[in-house]
Amino acid sequence: MRAANAQGGTLEIGRDDNGAVVGIDNAKGLLEELPNTIRHALGIVPSVELLNESGRQYIAVSVDASGTPVSYHGRHYIRSGSTTQELDGRELDNFILRRLGKTWDGMIIPSVKVSDLDTSAFRIFREKALVSERLQKADLDMSDTELLDSLLLTENGELTRAAVLLFHHNPEKYVFGAFVKIGYFENGADLIYQDEFHGSLITVADQIIDTIYRKYFKGIISYEGVTRVTDYPIPRPALREAIFNAIVHRDYTTGIPIQIKVFPDFVIVYNDGRLPETWTVDNLLKKHRSRPYNPKIAYAFYRAGYIETWGRGIERITDACKDAGKREPLFEISPGEVSVTFFIDGSIAKDTVNDTVNDTHSDTVNDTQNQILKLLASNPRITVKAISSELGINERNVKKNIKALKDVEFIERVGSDRSGHWVVRLPE
Repeated sequence: MRAANAQGGTLEIGRDDNGAVVGIDNAKGLLEELPNTIRHALGIVPSVELLNESGRQYIAVSVDASGTPVSYHGRHYIRSGSTTQELDGRELDNFILRRLGKTWDGMIIPSVKVSDLDTSAFRIFREKALVSERLQKADLDMSDTELLDSLLLTENGELTRAAVLLFHHNPEKYVFGAFVKIGYFENGADLIYQDEFHGSLITVADQIIDTIYRKYFKGIISYEGVTRVTDYPIPRPALREAIFNAIVHRDYTTGIPIQIKVFPDFVIVYNDGRLPETWTVDNLLKKHRSRPYNPKIAYAFYRAGYIETWGRGIERITDACKDAGKREPLFEISPGEVSVTFFIDGSIAKDTVNDTVNDTHSDTVNDTQNQILKLLASNPRITVKAISSELGINERNVKKNIKALKDVEFIERVGSDRSGHWVVRLPE
């Protein structure tokens, strides 16, 4: 069942844990019994073969990926990597939709009419689509109803969830938590101020970016001749791509908004996002084709010029940082969450900490602790294992020195061991 609910697979009966064929008794009886037992229990018909190796018989039971969800006594399970997970609640709902060739954002909300949508959102979409040249004026000279239909945002004349999220002035009425929040933090966890963005995705998309660069970032002002130059701590194209990707790939069923946390030395974009099954950070960073979790929202964002559709979002983020001479961002995946961390003036911060540690605190910390401080300052989310590998010392030694640095309040851990980060606080 687990294989049928995933990519299919084969179970071989008569091999030991090392893969060697040990044979089975009554192979012919099992060959006749297994297909009926599996069909009655799971409702699927497997391929059952009797095989022979070195005079020992064994059986191979193969199943293809099922087009519909397969359950065992009313429970659904799926194989993910090396683990078996039971599907229930929204996980099961999303799984069933995918198996039926549907997507969450493509389901209809019957109570919403086109007249309920935000006219300014349609105006902004048309302006953006023209500027990006993703649509021509002739393509946009149609009614709002016809436009929604051309963007594949209707189903049998009814509006989809994607249409409501993209164009309704209050999508939270139908999708709880459908907004974006930004907070500025100091001293590791103290919230200084925050903003929330409510409304249609089309209208708030650029508002989010503009607010971050106007209110949350202080540009470094310089002059080239008589021309004023503003160098922001994070390249605008990189952060814009990260936030728009979060909007497109977000799992809106969780009710948790997209969160953008701004600290003096880094910015984290949190998103209850969904990546393809079995994907890791390595898959994310490699070249890959576009596979948006919310394809209808993604298609509208593409037509508006907000995103590309070639699976190059991560590459564009990284390249934008490199081109601006900034440190590459950190991408992390945990169950149900994807985050991107941008480092603000990472090299400057690292040099400053290095000088401070080396020049004024050599009598307070040892050489190993000096090096740990430098690593924590340059990468606040570095792990004990990574520090151990970088410095060539065992993890127990790393933990001992980290405790010493915490005792003198040079560092502080903010958040959990799994998803938190370090804050370096050297005394004046």
